[in-house]
Amino acid sequence: MKHALRAFCTSGLALACAAAFAQSGSPDVAARVKALHTLLDEQWQHELAVSPETATLLGDLRYNTRWSDYSPEFAAKERKLNEQYLQRFEAIDATGFSDDERLNQELMVRQLKDAIRSYDAKLHEMPLDQLNGVQLSLPGFVSSIPFDNAKQYDDYIARLNAIPDVLAQVTAMAQQGKRDGLMQPRYLLDAVAGQIDSIAKPAGPQNAFAEPLKQFPASISAADRKRLQDAIVKAIDTKVRPAYRKLGDFVRKDYAPYGRTEPGVWQLPNGDAMYRLNVELMTTTHETPERIHEIGLAEVKRIEDEMTAIAKAKGYPDLASFRAALKTDASLHPKSREDLLNRYRGFVAQMEPELPKLFGVLPKTEVKVVPVETYREDESPAAEYHQGTPDGSRPGQVFINTGDVEHRTILTIESTAYHEGIPGHHMQISIAQTLPNLPTFRQQASYNAYQEGWALYAERLGKDIGFYRDPLSDYGRLCDELLRANRLVLDTGVHYKHWTRQQMVDFFHAHSSDDEPDIQAETDRYIAWPGQALGYKMGQLKILALRDRAKAELGDRFDIRAFHDHVLGGGALPLDVLEERINAWIEDSKGGRRPKNTRVNSQVAP
Repeated sequence: MKHALRAFCTSGLALACAAAFAQSGSPDVAARVKALHTLLDEQWQHELAVSPETATLLGDLRYNTRWSDYSPEFAAKERKLNEQYLQRFEAIDATGFSDDERLNQELMVRQLKDAIRSYDAKLHEMPLDQLNGVQLSLPGFVSSIPFDNAKQYDDYIARLNAIPDVLAQVTAMAQQGKRDGLMQPRYLLDAVAGQIDSIAKPAGPQNAFAEPLKQFPASISAADRKRLQDAIVKAIDTKVRPAYRKLGDFVRKDYAPYGRTEPGVWQLPNGDAMYRLNVELMTTTHETPERIHEIGLAEVKRIEDEMTAIAKAKGYPDLASFRAALKTDASLHPKSREDLLNRYRGFVAQMEPELPKLFGVLPKTEVKVVPVETYREDESPAAEYHQGTPDGSRPGQVFINTGDVEHRTILTIESTAYHEGIPGHHMQISIAQTLPNLPTFRQQASYNAYQEGWALYAERLGKDIGFYRDPLSDYGRLCDELLRANRLVLDTGVHYKHWTRQQMVDFFHAHSSDDEPDIQAETDRYIAWPGQALGYKMGQLKILALRDRAKAELGDRFDIRAFHDHVLGGGALPLDVLEERINAWIEDSKGGRRPKNTRVNSQVAP
């Protein structure tokens, strides 16, 4: 969901080099630190060049006329280049480096190794699915493109005219995956064909790619507006829509019919190994699928016990009868799309003034709540976060799915607002982007278990400071936590234990108060994106365990603001590295000696 930014900071490098020299007294150490940062910058600049969407997303408009290359040839070329970068980073002698600089090197080495392992497992050979497929990511990206002047519109026109090449590359990659037997389930690929049709059908100004025409900035002249509108409509009707129709024909006739018949990736060649790799990458742990499944079942029971207590306090004999009553309660559904959006906005506004009670460092970037584009409503989750730019020129955005509004519930709006907005994704990412003296690949690092684990942890923070005042809202919080516990069971169930889709839906119905549209979309999400859904609970449980450890060891000296600042103050991290970091902070806070193999970022406020 988020891409890492690793821009280079000359002043930060100078400080790092000076600190290294002062610590070691050796100009050789300073030179090697400088070599590390120079190479980090080179690698990051390469990433921006080959991922133009990332550059645009982060406010770097040098590549604003281009898209990423999705071809098999490019993927193979990147694999070789990653191997070369890996050798160069590993060749840097870290003797005498500070803990921070050693960690910079180790995290980059780990990142490159993970990229190589992912390529070798051919994870990239399934580029089309109903959730993250390129057919959705291209129009979905439009909301992240700046349209402040005529040149930026002209850049966008160049991007529109390049879409046929992009979709041809995607087709070639999909054909490669087909030859290797790497396919999503057929029924999901049939849905992809339908999505492509829905994007291709609207003409001209009604097309999803015409969104920038709805409001031109005042600085653009009437003549330029006419020119730009004509050019965008022409590109949509003569380039984009024909290319989408061509892709749709390929998917419908030559691709979807060959999709796998079972929902689990175990059916694919080397599917079990592929799933184990996904689990490791998405959780940054070495937990087995069996153990994760057991953790999920235990968490489901614990959470349902808490929900049962609320049900009985409301006068119901058990959880099942309470759930049934809530499903028929018309007052628990939003009155309209706008009512749904305003409820989310209200909870974000409610949390904002409370943040200083929990954090010393606060986000500087604004967050806005906006509706999901209509063409994505059928497959999109209830809510999702899109990050803003590091300089705050584009705010973070919480996208809310307002489709099928009459069947959606208001119960989980409060917890979801905290998860996606503040103190969840928006807070964590906005702070990370501006951390001083971190190389920018760490400012914009993306580790699934850390980021989603933090956002789930953030839901509970609302209760810690006295929110969820309505018992039904607290019940909704538990519903959301139950969803994440269910994910441990369902993801491992389908991909490791060979569950059918119906088994997944049945488990959902037995252990969920979710809306039916969400149950169906969530089920297909786990099928299409193996392992990703595991990160939420695994990350949250790790953060809670670290907080409990800090409280136990620090006693009266425990400061929740300092704990949170240290969790957030190193950017997104693998969970094992986060644990080392918090252990070091605990020892430092006790005034003791730091245990071996632990690190702490000296730039973070205590």
